[in-house]
Amino acid sequence: MKITAVVVTYNRLNLLKQVIEALEKNKPSDIIVVNNDSTDGTREWLDRQTQLNVVHQENVGGAGGFHTGIKKAYEEGADWIWCMDDDVIPHAECLSHLLHHVDKPGVGIMSPRRMFDGKVFTHEFQRFNFSNPLTSMHGGKLAEMQIDKPTPIVGCDFEGPLISRRVVERIGLPNKDLFIFYDDTDYCLRAHLAGFDLLYVPDALMDKYKFFNNDSWATRNRKKKWKRYYQVRNSAYLNHHYGKNWSVRYLRGFIGVLGYYIPALLTMPFSNAWQMRDIKMLWNAYMDGVNERLGRYEQ
Repeated sequence: MKITAVVVTYNRLNLLKQVIEALEKNKPSDIIVVNNDSTDGTREWLDRQTQLNVVHQENVGGAGGFHTGIKKAYEEGADWIWCMDDDVIPHAECLSHLLHHVDKPGVGIMSPRRMFDGKVFTHEFQRFNFSNPLTSMHGGKLAEMQIDKPTPIVGCDFEGPLISRRVVERIGLPNKDLFIFYDDTDYCLRAHLAGFDLLYVPDALMDKYKFFNNDSWATRNRKKKWKRYYQVRNSAYLNHHYGKNWSVRYLRGFIGVLGYYIPALLTMPFSNAWQMRDIKMLWNAYMDGVNERLGRYEQ
């Protein structure tokens, strides 16, 4: 059985080195690293690592990175593809705990448990909601439960899932046009709709790293505005594409826009964190989502 790890990286060389070291302790058959045009010395370091299977490409976001990596792993004969960002570090026995369940009928994706500062960090959930616009798309969130055994789910992040070759055969690759945000949700939903089971495996452990700095909220917000576009657009896209009624297809995404508009309008007289052009950007993001216009956002 060929197990190929796929790591997507962008400007986190120090963490990437830790991820690779941890992966090698898990002993997958191959490690593919997709470098999204890093500028911090990642390219040069990777080119010296002869044991790695490296792809350098333009920065096409996490979605484009996993599209490339999963495609390469599949074409090179992987039976299972172990995907992760460069900010999750698997424990030495993580892969072996996931592999305990590969023979279970119907299982197509398995997600490990992530830990952050000694506490469980999870976004996994057990059902999709595409019928009620006033509640979350993600139902049955594991973050609200005490989980101590393998548990069925329908969605997880691209931070450690082990994906069967059969899933790629059936549903294809992640949607690279999403760039960042919701590409993993979309992929899990497609696998779920295709009849595959998804499983959360709490014994398979990874450490999650989050990044903070001393910038003010206003400064962080300015730096992340381009990400807001993808959050709004891709959420609106999923709700429009999969929504079961008009209210989900249009209203839920609009409510999401209001969630940004209200604090933006309230704070604009006192801060430059938001400006009127940002209001237009958010509206364009919503309209692009409901019209299913995807691709790279041109700032």
